[in-house]
Parts: sequence; C-alpha cells; structure tokens
Amino acid sequence: MEKLQEAKKLKVNIVYYTDPLCCWSWAFEPVIQQLKEEFEDRLHLRYCMGGMLADWKNYHDSLNAVSRPVQMGPVWLQAKQMTGVYLNDRIWFTDPPASSYPACAAVKCAALQSEAAEALYLHKVREAVMIKEKNIAKREVLIALANELAIEQPAVFNAVLFEQQLNDERVVAAFKSDLQETQYRGITRFPTLLINIPGNKGSVLLTGNRPYTAILDCINNAYPV
Repeated sequence: MEKLQEAKKLKVNIVYYTDPLCCWSWAFEPVIQQLKEEFEDRLHLRYCMGGMLADWKNYHDSLNAVSRPVQMGPVWLQAKQMTGVYLNDRIWFTDPPASSYPACAAVKCAALQSEAAEALYLHKVREAVMIKEKNIAKREVLIALANELAIEQPAVFNAVLFEQQLNDERVVAAFKSDLQETQYRGITRFPTLLINIPGNKGSVLLTGNRPYTAILDCINNAYPV
C-alpha cells in the first residue's frame, strides 16, 4: 500500500490507445476517471484513436472469432459479465455500425476545441453506442451527440464549431497520425496505455482492462521512487 501511495506522487505522461467502439475501453472508463481525479495536474493524458474497425469487409478478430457484426454481441456480453459494466448489445442486431472511423475522426474534431472537449465527447459517443443503442458510424448521430454535449457543457463544447470542422483537413490529418502511431507501436488490442514518467528513460506499454491498483503498481515498479 505504501508503494502505491508513493506512485501517486509521480508526474505521469500516458498515451491512451482506444476506440469509441471498444467495449473493454468502456469498461475501463472508471479507471481512467480515477487516474484523472487522483493524479490531477500530475497526469498528462493523451487520447490516441486506434481505428478498431475500418469496415466489416476486412475485419477479422481471430482471438474472439469475430468477422461479422452479429458476432460482436457475444463479445460485449462477455465484457459485461467479466467487468460488471452495463452494455446493451442490441446495436449489433438492430443497426450495427459499419465502421469506427467516423467516430474516431469526430473525437479528433472535438480535440480541436480542447483536451477537455475531446474527453467529454469521447465519453458521450461511447455512452451512445454502448448504452443507448446509437449507431455512431452515422454522421447525423455524431452531430446530434455534439448538440447534446453543447447543451450539457456550453462552456467547454461548441456544437456549431464541431459541425463546421468535422471535414476539416486537420481532423483527417490528426486521425491519420493516430492510426500511424497505433500501427507503429504494434497495438492491436484496446485499451492500451503507454506510460512514461518525465526524467526516466523508456516507457511501459500496458494492454488490457486492468484495475486501478495494477496501473499504480506498474508505474511504481517500472520507475522506483
């Protein structure tokens, strides 16, 4: 316990590789939130959109035997049973998203406004597909979610600006950069964290939905204080 308390005193840089359609990342949200709350300004968190699903024509998850939308439902049920998080898998039977790319690009669009806007919009999109059965591959859904967020967080998020910038070249470039970074790191599973502490050489790559204490332990073991 003492070692874990020491880990919390460190300044930490984390790159969070994720995707709006990743159910395990949705289950990981409480851990990310706890990191933000306990580390406060000692944590710099950067989101990197991994582009989990370009399209169903070329998608095949050999680990979970998923190559068609209907096969994704059981994966969500497994995540629900193993983590206790609520998930509504009906989306994969009623209106399955054709790709996660539009949502990934939309998150990078929100990031043009601020880091806070990016985080809030990503959560909004996840909630929409994971719980409310919304097809986040559709532009009209992404814009509707932006409008909702602007009402909820008017000081942080501007829906008009979001819609104007959704096809901006900067959005395309930012998402392309995220895809290239994900591929360069060889990351194929989400969530994945790249953890680095300023002043220390090297970094640690942590893959999978881990408990909060496991992340603190990783930080402390990799970089003894």
